[in-house]
Amino acid sequence: MKTKLVKIGNSQGVRIPKSLIEAAGLESEIDMELESNAIVLRRPKRARTGWDDAFRQLGPDDAPVDDGPRSAWDDAEWEWE
Repeated sequence: MKTKLVKIGNSQGVRIPKSLIEAAGLESEIDMELESNAIVLRRPKRARTGWDDAFRQLGPDDAPVDDGPRSAWDDAEWEWE
């Protein structure tokens, strides 16, 4: 599909047809990258994507360890089991 660049202030832009935006699942924010000689627009990755699977794969030796010293704030604010 051919389109033209349009002037937007000191920049230029491209009008993307609604059908393409919907088909790509684009919303209000996009990731834009230059790959070779192409400008690629993508849906941004959601924060913490894949964390559930990563946590499920953790073993007992992978648990976070907090061996640091406790402070007066720790004793006053936290309930320790």
